[in-house]
Amino acid sequence: MERLTSADGTTIAYDRLGSGPAVILVSGASVDRRGDAHLAQALAEDFTVYNYDRRGRGDSTDTLPFAVEREIEDIAALLDAAGAATSHDGGAAAAVVGFSSGAALAARAAAVLPVRALVMWEPPFMTDEAGVARAKQYTENLNATLGDGDNDGALTTFLRYVGLPDAAIDGSRKEPFWEAAVRLAPTLAYDNAAMGEDAVVPAEDFGRITAPTLVLAGGASPDFLPAAAEAVAAAIPGARTGLLDGQTHNVDAAVFAQAVREFLPNA
Repeated sequence: MERLTSADGTTIAYDRLGSGPAVILVSGASVDRRGDAHLAQALAEDFTVYNYDRRGRGDSTDTLPFAVEREIEDIAALLDAAGAATSHDGGAAAAVVGFSSGAALAARAAAVLPVRALVMWEPPFMTDEAGVARAKQYTENLNATLGDGDNDGALTTFLRYVGLPDAAIDGSRKEPFWEAAVRLAPTLAYDNAAMGEDAVVPAEDFGRITAPTLVLAGGASPDFLPAAAEAVAAAIPGARTGLLDGQTHNVDAAVFAQAVREFLPNA
């Protein structure tokens, strides 16, 4: 494990593995860098992978008050670290690969930072009125539980929002990971801020992205996720989409790595 200091003094912990062009992984909600370790290992066969704990997670610290801009600064610090490690002498030092709500953060970063390329896996934006209404209700419920200091309730709210039945949630409470997930619950607000309270594609912001972009979705995922990928790609100039047959939101590491491997050398 290595560490760096972000612009506001927050310590960001990360693992660096593999060799080749640099890739920064941006995790989604409710996980730290351990949740993406299998993806990092698969990508490390071809790339130098920076798999980091987003602020408030794992071995990273946090600094309040939170703002999405602070997480973008964290990615900027990782870009600097990647450039220093590779003695990069021109252009962007790394590609950024984001998963789920982390893909929304990665794209917001790519809109204002010099990244070599952007890969997004199933950013869960809403493309119809029912979805937008559900996202707004989730935002209200999440803010209420976190405001009451009810981290368990916040995690439950999130799991219901992503479609986990109550019986499965109750079963999860008995698993060893539940306590760790509850500790991460305050950062659910960070992901929600990256998505926006109504989870609508921020077309104006994404329209500023100039890096080559690939937006991927799974062929076995709920229909709204491929639709969201298409909507995101439509907002980003020149972006491409890809559908990985048989994949769900929990994408197979080898399949995902192959898609990234095919895209990045030509990006």
